[in-house]
Amino acid sequence: MLKIGVLGAGHLGKIHIKCIKDIPEYELVGFYDASEENAKAVAQEHGIKAYATIAELLEVVDVIDIVTPTLSHFDCAKQALEAGKHVFIEKPVTNTIGEAEELITLSRAKGLKIQVGHVERFNPAYVAAKDYLKQPMFIETHRLAQFNPRGLDVPVVLDLMIHDIDVILHAVGSEVKNISASGVAVVSDTPDIANVRLEFENGCVANLTTSRIAVKNMRKSRFFQKDAYVSVDFLEKKSEIVRMQEATGEEGPFSMILDLGEGKSKKEIIFENPKIHPTNAIREELFTFNQAISNSTEPIVTIEDGHKALKVAQQILDIIEANLKQISS
Repeated sequence: MLKIGVLGAGHLGKIHIKCIKDIPEYELVGFYDASEENAKAVAQEHGIKAYATIAELLEVVDVIDIVTPTLSHFDCAKQALEAGKHVFIEKPVTNTIGEAEELITLSRAKGLKIQVGHVERFNPAYVAAKDYLKQPMFIETHRLAQFNPRGLDVPVVLDLMIHDIDVILHAVGSEVKNISASGVAVVSDTPDIANVRLEFENGCVANLTTSRIAVKNMRKSRFFQKDAYVSVDFLEKKSEIVRMQEATGEEGPFSMILDLGEGKSKKEIIFENPKIHPTNAIREELFTFNQAISNSTEPIVTIEDGHKALKVAQQILDIIEANLKQISS
């Protein structure tokens, strides 16, 4: 049983605390929160100890779970790694690319594991569909959220779009060759709506649209590849696979057959809805990190994955900023 502590007991931190309490492979030692008032309330609500300092908490754990604001991710993670602790860290991994690179170097030197909280990799809809993804060549994603004041301290690219960036990088497995991006700040000082086109070395193209001032919530991705279309609804936890295969045997009354013309074989369209196994994605990512430590294996979402997603996100932000400056000049 690994002893774990949580840094940050805000909205998401409290969810992490609940999930950890539900994982028998962890012993939740306690947590630290910068707000003394909030720490007292959370300690009473969950029946766990609130530590007065991060250093005191680090002395009694094997693993630290960082659920603090992004600006403090690096300092918290560095302190934990220097104390010899494995680190789970919420997305985005750090505030800057340089900070992420320093954590990579430090974790390797210390022989410690870091997992980044790109939770959509554990979404049951994506888990059910990912084995059907075979070199997608066109991807379209929409991540739309209704207005919520929480999270306005960071651009929508880092707040929401980074989920899709990570999933796409994982699914494509190729280097990004070119990025086109535009964004608009509507209710905050940073872009609240963004549209991005990613072009990959292998020829794949991905279009991403993200908004945090939408009328309704939506989290959908569509992957197109040779002879198949894969749809993933991250919000509704549904997946659909539409694929073509050689038409063989007699056509049934409900068969969907494509006649591609003279000299070409007929194709049958097959619809599949992979079985979804309902899970709590946050619980799953925390559990798999426990297993990676216990079994000396790689975390499912590594620090390198977090670094790659952040690097692409930062490039997008730089392009949007340059475009906005050009428009205003």
